[in-house]
Amino acid sequence: MTTLIIARHGNTFGPDDIVTYVGGRTDLPLVEKGVEQAKAIGRYLKDNRLIPDVVYSSTLQRTQETARIAVKESGVTNPVFPLEIFNEIDYGPDENQPADKVKARIGEEALKHWEEEGLPPPGWMVDPVQIIKNWQGFADQVCAHDDGEVALVVTSNGIARFAPYITGDYEGFRECFSPSSPPGARHPHTHRRTLAGEGMGIETLRPLRWTSVSDTISSWLNISSNAWL
Repeated sequence: MTTLIIARHGNTFGPDDIVTYVGGRTDLPLVEKGVEQAKAIGRYLKDNRLIPDVVYSSTLQRTQETARIAVKESGVTNPVFPLEIFNEIDYGPDENQPADKVKARIGEEALKHWEEEGLPPPGWMVDPVQIIKNWQGFADQVCAHDDGEVALVVTSNGIARFAPYITGDYEGFRECFSPSSPPGARHPHTHRRTLAGEGMGIETLRPLRWTSVSDTISSWLNISSNAWL
């Protein structure tokens, strides 16, 4: 059975920086804290015997750097395969704008719809249907061989928020885990989810069936080095 691990890239803003909405048109490197977070992901993978057999990222340097550091820290030298389907969304006129200006332009209600329902605000260049299809197609491909591999994906908030659709129970997932937090939130969190009602936690990995994809995928693990946008 296949294990899919989805990680958000490390921080791209330092403690004295103005945090903005950074989309796919802005290619920022990790800051020092982001490097530390990437290493923490790698240590977690190693400590929990989740060493990735195959590693994917977006084409943006913040995700590639996070993936490379995490893999190295986990004790292996696997290459990172960048895929455009994992590139962050385009925030349109709100690209590189701080949260207060974004809120002033589109309104609190539009942000709420994005955070809770994944409905893009006016001006954002996002196709949720296509992103969901990309995740579902990727999951089908990953589990096709049913060879028990562990696959790691490092992506960004706007893309990762749609990944739970491949569980076949997006709403059920949201009941347990909030898919969003304000930009710049720096509270790391790790989630493991069991859809069968066996509970959740970070100490014990329990089986999870992604019925919308295949019974060959057994578990969901989301490691976020930063909170969700």
